[in-house]
Amino acid sequence: MDGIHGIEVVVFDVLGTLVDEPEGLRAALRDALPTADDASVDALLTVWQRHVEREQRRIAQGHRAYATTETIDAEAAARVADHAGLSDPAAIARLATAGQRLPPWGDSAAGLDTLARHFPVLGLSNAGRTALPRLNAHAGLRWHQALSAEAAQAYKPAPEVYRLALDAAGCPPERVLMVAAHAWDLSGAQATGMRTAYVRRPVGDPPTGSDVFDGQFGGLDELVTALTAR
Repeated sequence: MDGIHGIEVVVFDVLGTLVDEPEGLRAALRDALPTADDASVDALLTVWQRHVEREQRRIAQGHRAYATTETIDAEAAARVADHAGLSDPAAIARLATAGQRLPPWGDSAAGLDTLARHFPVLGLSNAGRTALPRLNAHAGLRWHQALSAEAAQAYKPAPEVYRLALDAAGCPPERVLMVAAHAWDLSGAQATGMRTAYVRRPVGDPPTGSDVFDGQFGGLDELVTALTAR
C-alpha cells in the first residue's frame, strides 16, 4: 500500500527504526562482561529491556514522575550489574550510556541524506535530550531537527510527543509523515492525524491485520524511492 503522496515533512522514529538497539546493548554487555556467553548476554539484555519497558509504562500510567532515558538506563545498568555480579563502577557507568552507542542499520545514514535533499527531515525519539545528540553522532544520523520526547515530559505513544513534531513541522498533520518500524508508534502518530509509513526491521513491531497505515515498506530504500520519485 502506498498512500504517501502530498507529504511536506518526514518524521522518523530513531530507536529500532534507524539504529539497532538490541545489538548495541548486546555489544555493551559483552564489553562489560567479556567472559559472558551469548545466552547470558541475551538474558541480561532481557533484564535491561524489561526494566526500561516497565518504568516507561509506570510513567505513562502516572505511577512514576517523568524520568529521562539516561536515568532509566542507569537503573537498568545497575540491575544488570546486580544480576551479573559486576562491581566495577567504571564498567557500570559505561554500561549505563550504552543507549548512546547504537549501530545504524546499513541504509539509515544514506536514506536520511537523500530524503533531506527533498524534505525537512525530523527525528522524534524517546531518547533523552542529552542522549539523543550523542546517539545521532555515533550512528552518523543527520537531521534538520532532532526532537526528544523529554521536551514533552512523556514517552511515545503519548500524543503530546507527536505534537512536538507537528509544532516543528508547521503544516497540517496530514502533510506530515511519521516513519517507524513499530506499529504501536505509528498508531500513536495516526491518532494525532499524522500520516504513517511502516519500515520493516528485524527488531521492529510489525503491523497486524487490524493496522492500516499509509505505506508499508520492506526497507528504508523502498520508502526513499517512493517519496523522491514524485
